[in-house]
Amino acid sequence: MKTVLITGASSGYGRETALHFHSQGWNVVASMRTPRAGVLPESDRLHVVELDVTEPDTITAAFEAAGAVDVIVNNAGIPSIGVFEGTPMARVREVFETNTFGVMAVTQAVLPQFRERGSGVIVNVTSSVVLGHMPLTAVYKASKMAIEGFTASLALELAPFGVRAKTVEPGACLTTNFAANAADGGPLDELVPAPYAPWAKRAMNDFTAQDLFTKESDVAETVWRTVHDTTGQLRFPAGPDALHLAQAR
Repeated sequence: MKTVLITGASSGYGRETALHFHSQGWNVVASMRTPRAGVLPESDRLHVVELDVTEPDTITAAFEAAGAVDVIVNNAGIPSIGVFEGTPMARVREVFETNTFGVMAVTQAVLPQFRERGSGVIVNVTSSVVLGHMPLTAVYKASKMAIEGFTASLALELAPFGVRAKTVEPGACLTTNFAANAADGGPLDELVPAPYAPWAKRAMNDFTAQDLFTKESDVAETVWRTVHDTTGQLRFPAGPDALHLAQAR
């Protein structure tokens, strides 16, 4: 029985991906920064562990609890929507600590077992913001573009050992906690300097008025397909809006 470890599995894409792999007969290690009862169904093939990607001790403990794994899905992330001029550098560093350095830390922790075994798949969940020019996402996009570059190079390093690294690029999903927290829990107008306000409002209205959006299931199914892909494809858009952006690009 194969085992997948998924970070950020308490909600959204991570939770849906955990459920999808479990439904396919896999052993699932669902990691969360703050484990909560009732988030996922009880099963002898589904194990919840604590893992904060910014805390090295919890990464080590999670892998000790998980044992051998076949796939890592680096899904944990934090949002950031706002004008860069109004974004404190402390917030920029916080976003990179989770979205960039956290992914690298979890990946580095699993590499020895993958390399020694001669197999394994690393799926890094980024975002469709890497596929187009989107306003109000400068910091978030930078953190995800870094992982796109990281994964592309990593894939070449790991290929001689039979280990694969890929990215999944989800589109915009309005039904996740991630989306609800995108403005740090506060109205966007509190995060945008006054001179930018009219433009920012128009940009947000244009975004919410778009015709295509992604569902959590789109991402879970794409992660599943990515894990099983053997064509050498590196990047996998997930959701109709992400696919549209990728085709336009």
